[in-house]
Amino acid sequence: MHDFYADTKSIPTKPMLESILSAPLGDEQKGEDPTTARLEARVAELLGKEAAVFMISGTMCNEIAVRVHCNPGDEVICDSSCHLLNYECGSPAALSGVVLHTLQGENGIFSHENVRKAIRPNSRYMPVSKMVLVEQTSNLGGGAIWPLETIDAVAKEAKIAGLVTHMDGARLMNAVVKTGISAARYAQDFDSVWIDFSKGLGAPCGAVIAGSAEFCEQAWRQKQALGGAMRQSGVLAAACLYALDYHIEQLAADNSLAESIGERIRCLPGVKDMLPVESNIVIFDVTENSPTAAEIVELLQNADILVGAFGERRIRVVTCLNVNQSSGDRLVQALSSILKG
Repeated sequence: MHDFYADTKSIPTKPMLESILSAPLGDEQKGEDPTTARLEARVAELLGKEAAVFMISGTMCNEIAVRVHCNPGDEVICDSSCHLLNYECGSPAALSGVVLHTLQGENGIFSHENVRKAIRPNSRYMPVSKMVLVEQTSNLGGGAIWPLETIDAVAKEAKIAGLVTHMDGARLMNAVVKTGISAARYAQDFDSVWIDFSKGLGAPCGAVIAGSAEFCEQAWRQKQALGGAMRQSGVLAAACLYALDYHIEQLAADNSLAESIGERIRCLPGVKDMLPVESNIVIFDVTENSPTAAEIVELLQNADILVGAFGERRIRVVTCLNVNQSSGDRLVQALSSILKG
């Protein structure tokens, strides 16, 4: 299969798996796993933060950030397309009792003026505006990359109002390799930020959240409470360290392949309203007289190609180390045949 459904489908390479065999191990809960500790220290430095905590998933990073930063009844300001709202099972409400105040950004990116207007006045009748969340890159925004000046302005607006800032950095490193702006620079005004290893970086699972030492101490407590604490977690952390050493350049290749695919798909009959392709995600709509997204997905699957339907006529294509230029050519050729009828 040529699997463009999601970069979460990336399969660890053989050298990545072999790196686990020589990883020194210990009990993570006792602070005795040296491989996990090395990963946490490295990510903290990468993100310019005081400390970091290894988590089993990015969803856990988001949910723990909400639990640490917010009290029940508080409000989180975020885009309507963000992962926290759409793909985390309603957990902000279920686990933390918080309200999500959604903004209608452009491709998942909102402005500091949007934030200013969303912040609640001090009133006993209203939720307390507590946290602003930014998703870099914006998944449902087509992998849109937040411009640095926009991120800075949003963070500044939040800080002026006394709000906490949190970055969902699931694909932050895709933005880094595309723009040349460091992860630490993107994250400098955020109280917490995390990166994912199970997407473009190709590890089997894992994410690391970073912030102040105090935040990370509280994050570890929540990790324990939610059942996320592990024992010899170095078997997972070793794959993440390998990814940092050898798979960062792969993200640049993924971005480039997505751009190439997007340029060719954009010209096909029946394709309309393609979102800007800025990283490793291509999202586009098809016209009313074309097959539906579900029908296209099925026809492509018959040709050993996997993509995702994200609406009646919206399709998402995601590149990662599972696919290459030849896979991209097959996708475009097959999609062209389908749309030409």
